[in-house]
Amino acid sequence: MNAAVTTQHIFDVDQENFEADVLQASLSTPVLVDFWATWCGPCKSLGPLLEKLANEFNGGFRLGKVDVDKNQELAGMFGIRSIPTVMLVKDGQIVDGFAGALPEGQLREFLARHVQALEGSANDAAPEAAAPESPEQTINRLQQEIATQPEQPELKLDLAIALAQAGHASAAEAELNALPANLATDTRAVRLRSQLDLVRALEGKPALDVLQQRVQANPQDWEAHDLLGVRLLLGNEPEAGLEHWLLMLEKARDWNDGHAKKRLLAAFNTLDDAELVGRYRRRMASLLF
Repeated sequence: MNAAVTTQHIFDVDQENFEADVLQASLSTPVLVDFWATWCGPCKSLGPLLEKLANEFNGGFRLGKVDVDKNQELAGMFGIRSIPTVMLVKDGQIVDGFAGALPEGQLREFLARHVQALEGSANDAAPEAAAPESPEQTINRLQQEIATQPEQPELKLDLAIALAQAGHASAAEAELNALPANLATDTRAVRLRSQLDLVRALEGKPALDVLQQRVQANPQDWEAHDLLGVRLLLGNEPEAGLEHWLLMLEKARDWNDGHAKKRLLAAFNTLDDAELVGRYRRRMASLLF
């Protein structure tokens, strides 16, 4: 962690202070725990964003930084499989988390679900800043950042993910193919490559809000349900996406030659959350048999 940005809201976590400064402290103030390492490319883009937000929220949460190389036992306790991984501890329990370097808009959206900025924070003065970016806005921002920071190749992986979320499969694949070797094997890159067929289904299709309106207007608009499932899955809301396909499986099993079942099986192959996949496989089986 850069000493220049160290504040009362940001601290290093190790085995000795974990109980007091994370678990006990979270009973009064949420603690965001960032598992990182000095050699991790995506950590270099995520870390400064988390530190910026910790200061901006002015004590709404504290940011604990865990160097996994120095704290392997602690990382093992949390079952860390890739970095960066971030977990939110509240009332002594892990309540949410994510893996990979999310863009600032999605970080703000994540925090907004659990954390309230304290009075006098930058967030309090400018609440409109908390609005999440659209995929197209993220693409434009990342392209500008890449032009000014060409020495940070991890931004290109962020761009590939944003392109996928916007449904630009060919452009996302091109960015993946151009990644340096160390990033080509990053967990997010591997997952995105497995999702490219799903991304292709979104090319030229309506945006998320349009699909939501279609479903509200006509709950039996199965095409809208299907595309909404894809958009949610690729937009880091896999459970919400899977729910749409389960609904289709229950209400319109034969639509488009059993399309819902095919989507579910394809989605399972792209997810690395074994518990989530197992739960939805069982629910799928209960509807089929």
